[in-house]
This record gives sequence, structure tokens and C-alpha cells, in this order.
Amino acid sequence: MGRFYRIALFIGLIGTVLLIITDSADASRCFFHSEAIGYVCAADPPPPAFAAPQPRAGSFLQDASYVKLHDLIDVYPEPTTALPPVRNVGDGFLYATVEGKLRNEAGELWYQINSGEYVRAEDLKEAEISQFAGVEVKMQPLRPFGWVIVDYWYSHEPGGEPEPDTRKLPRYTFFEVYDAVELDDGWIWYNIGDDRWMRQTYVSIVELNQRPEGVAADEYWVQVDLYEQSFAAYVGNRMVYAGLVSSGLNRWPTNEGLFQVWDKHVTTKMSGAEGKVDYYFIEDVPHTMFFDYDIALHGAYWHDRFGYKHSHGCVNMPPLAAEWVFNWSDLAPNDLWVYVYTSNPSTYFHRYDSQSSFAGP
Repeated sequence: MGRFYRIALFIGLIGTVLLIITDSADASRCFFHSEAIGYVCAADPPPPAFAAPQPRAGSFLQDASYVKLHDLIDVYPEPTTALPPVRNVGDGFLYATVEGKLRNEAGELWYQINSGEYVRAEDLKEAEISQFAGVEVKMQPLRPFGWVIVDYWYSHEPGGEPEPDTRKLPRYTFFEVYDAVELDDGWIWYNIGDDRWMRQTYVSIVELNQRPEGVAADEYWVQVDLYEQSFAAYVGNRMVYAGLVSSGLNRWPTNEGLFQVWDKHVTTKMSGAEGKVDYYFIEDVPHTMFFDYDIALHGAYWHDRFGYKHSHGCVNMPPLAAEWVFNWSDLAPNDLWVYVYTSNPSTYFHRYDSQSSFAGP
């Protein structure tokens, strides 16, 4: 139908002017009303409540490259096996920062991982750094929101099976919650818009909270929800950023409580469990903020499991999100507070009823 428009003006009860447009190419700032009406758009729409964070100018993450070293490989002083190795890395969960790549005279690809240390390309695997970054929160959320954490289909009713025409939503799809129903089997189903329902096991939710006791009205703090594996950053009671995390596995749980960041590093090495099967040595962990002895908020370039427990106790964050929080907290009048808790979705959604913003616009 080309760029033909059928446009009508509607005056709402509060004087809001709306446009109805049938051209879906221009409906990105609108919502779908029905087949008969098409898309309904505000003539002067309010600014969005959520925005993708902008890349930080000069961020080293833009050019950073990391590799996982295979077990028991040799490291050489030059890009050749003609010389004896300088060391063997042993076995474990071993990551290094890439200083450069080159091909030797024989055409073999080598990676430089430190000054005077070279590893053959076949002895390592390049890390795929997560590009998930969460959202900046431009105004107080009207309702809970979150992300799909596994590629899955939505249903047209709580507890229903996906229908054949249902589109699978990819991991990290963002949504707001418009309704919640707890079924007899104990699972909560969320209406993520337009009567599309997903079970709680496929999503991670962020809930607006008031600042904990002891945090002042102008102070900066981060909430970490161990149940949802999500986080949100606040100034006082105003949420400013949110995203997903990976906290400690059940064997190495992240402690609950209210803490303050006592040390910060743009990059730092981390290691642990030496001599054990879960030994790890990770170079240049980005944007590390220690808050509970040796437990920290930090970027994790070695996995993309955000929304699930995955760590030895630290709160892993997507590198871009950790960078945002690290630099934002430099502006704080206080050492950054970190509030770690476990939410109960069976109770906190009971705070919403038909008279609240949870009921939708």
C-alpha cells in the first residue's frame, strides 16, 4: 500500500491527541490497537522510560580481546616452537588478555598474551564478549520489567501451550509486565504485553524498591536480586539503570545483606581454588568493585549466562553494564552501597491490583 496513510484524530479524556496509522513502518513509537484500527500513536509522545546505554567514549572494552587457554599448553618466548617454552599453564579455568596477533615465517598464527609470552592459535579459544548491557531508566518505572533469559515461545494465556503461529522470543528480549497470575502448580505467569504470557522460569524481573535503611536520600546504591538474578542502580529511591547478573552458584553462594564498596579497580587479576578441579586464573577482570571481603561486582567477559547463577560468589555483570555502574558510582557522594537480597515473586506482585500502575496504561 506504499506510504498511504489513513489518519484520524482522537481526543482522550485528558486531552491527549492520538494518531491512528496503518503504515506499520512508521509505527515504531506506537502500539497496535486492533486489525480494524491499526496502530495508535501519541501525537506528542512522552520520552521513553527506558533507553539503551550509549557506548562510553574511549572505553577499552571496544577493542579488548580475551582468550581461554586450553589445559596443559606451553607458552613460548617467541612465536615459534623452535625455542623451549617459558612455562606450562597447567589445567583449570584460564583466561588471558590478547596483546596482539601475528603470523611467523612459517605462516602459523600466534597470540601474544603478555610481554614476551606467545601461544599458538590452536592452543586457545577467543572469548565472545556479551554485548548485553541492560537499560538506562529515564523515569521511575510504572510496572515491573525484565528480559527473556532463554529463547522461548510465549503463550496466549497463563499455563497455555504455545500455538503454531507463536514467534519464539530471543534471549534478552526486553518487556514490561502488565499482569501476573500464580497457577495452582505454583508457577507465576507474566503478561508481557498484548496478552502474551510467559512462565517465570523463562524470564528475569526487575522490581522497583525503596532504598534500604541506612542509605541516605542522595546516596548511590545497587540492589542485587539473587532470585531473579537481576540488578538495579539507584540514587536514593530513583532507579537509574538495570540489568542482569550471575551470582554465586549454590556451592559458593553470594551473601545477602547491605555492604559498601571498599575497593575499586578498572582491571584486576582474579584466581582461586588452586590445586582443585575448579581452579581459575583470569587476567584483567574489568570494572571490579569489592564489597564483601573478596566478593565483588565486576564485568565478566568469559560467559554470557546473565540471568542465571554462574560464579564462585562474585556478582558477574555484563562488561558494558559493569563499566556503566563503575563510572556512574564515581559521581556518588558515598562509597557505593550494595544491597543483596532474595525476592519472593509470590508476594511482591500481590502489591499490585487493578487500581495500580501494574494494570497498565
